[in-house]
Amino acid sequence: MMKFLSLLPLVFALNVNAQKEKTEQYIQQYSELAIQEMIRTGVPAAIKLAQGILESQSGESDLVKRSNNHFGIKCKTEWTGDKTYHDDDEKGECFRVYPDATASYKDHSDFLKTRSHYNFLFKLDPTNYEAWANGLKKAGYATSPAYPKSLIKVIKDFQLDRFNQIALERSAVLAKNYTPASAPGIAPKQEPTKPVQRNEAKKQRETITTVVVEETITDDPEEEEEAVTTTKAETTTTVSDPVSVAAPKQETTVKKLSAYPEGIFRINQCKVIYANAGISLLALAQEYNITLSKLLEYNEMSNVDILEQDQLIFLEKKQKRGSSDYHVVRQGENLYSIVQTEGVRLENILQYNNISKESTPAPGNKIYLKAILTAKASPNKK
Repeated sequence: MMKFLSLLPLVFALNVNAQKEKTEQYIQQYSELAIQEMIRTGVPAAIKLAQGILESQSGESDLVKRSNNHFGIKCKTEWTGDKTYHDDDEKGECFRVYPDATASYKDHSDFLKTRSHYNFLFKLDPTNYEAWANGLKKAGYATSPAYPKSLIKVIKDFQLDRFNQIALERSAVLAKNYTPASAPGIAPKQEPTKPVQRNEAKKQRETITTVVVEETITDDPEEEEEAVTTTKAETTTTVSDPVSVAAPKQETTVKKLSAYPEGIFRINQCKVIYANAGISLLALAQEYNITLSKLLEYNEMSNVDILEQDQLIFLEKKQKRGSSDYHVVRQGENLYSIVQTEGVRLENILQYNNISKESTPAPGNKIYLKAILTAKASPNKK
C-alpha cells in the first residue's frame, strides 16, 4: 500500500507533463491560424488559442476528432452545414461539423463578429485578454462561472499574448504597404496610370494592371507558416488609333512580409533586431554601442562582416532555456535558424538534444529547448 501511495506523485507529474506537451503541440499547430484570424477579424489570437485549448482539450476531445469543431459552437437556427450530436449542457445537443480546422477557426471569428451581443468586445483593447475573457462570459459564450479564469490561466501559462503582438505588428506592416483592392486578396499600392502622349495627334492608350496576391494558410507544422506567392500582372492595352501596339507583359514581385517589427524587440526576454541582407555588422555594433566581437558572440557567428541574408541579430546574450519545452522543425529550418528564432544558445540546444553541431533536423522533429527527461532519448540525431 505504501509503495502504491509513493507512486502517486510520479503518476500525477507524468500526466501533467503529457497534457502540457499536447497543449504545446496544439499551439505550434494552430498559432499561425489564430494570428491570421486576428488580422482578418480582430478576435485576439491569445483568446482564440486559449478557447481552442479549453474547448477541444488541446485537440483531443471527441467533438474535435469527429467534427473538427474546436470551439464547441452549437448549430443555432442559421446553420445549414453538417451536424453532429453531443452531450453538453443537455443530452444530444446539436453541434456544427467542419471540413477542417481552418473552417472552424474562421467560423468562430465570424460567430463572434456577427452577433450583436459580442459587439462590445471589439471595442476593447485586443491585448487586454483579461477584459476579453470576462467579456465572453458576460456575453454568454460559456455557462461555467470559472471560464474567464480558465482562459486567463492558459494564456499566462503558455504566454499566448505573444501571438497578439505578432498579429498587431503584421497588421501595421500591411497597413503601411498595402491597400484593399476590389478583387479578393490584398493588392499593393499602385500609382494612377498616366496617359501616354503619342506623336503629334496626342493619341492615348490606357494600361490597366491587376495584381493578385495569394496567401496560403496552413495548420500543418511541416509547412511554411506563411506563403505569399509571386504573381504576374497581365497588362491589357486599348489603343485609340488603328495602329496596332504590342502590350508588353509586366511582372510584379510581391515580397514576403517579415513577421518581425522594426527596431529593438524581444525574443525569449532578449533584445533583438531583424536586420536586412547587405548590412554591415560593424555598423550595427556601432549603432547599438556594442563591440563587434560581442555582437558576433551573442549571435554565435565568426568572421562575418556583411550579412548574406535577412536574419535576427541579438543585441545581448541569448538564454540557456527556451520559453517553450520544444520547437517543431519546419521546412527549410536548420539548427542555427532555430536557435535564433527561439533565442536559445546553440551549446545548450546541442546538450538538451544530445546532437552535434552538424546535425540536420528533419521537418516535424522536435528540438528540445529545455533540459527535460524526454530529450535524453531524442530521435533527431542524424
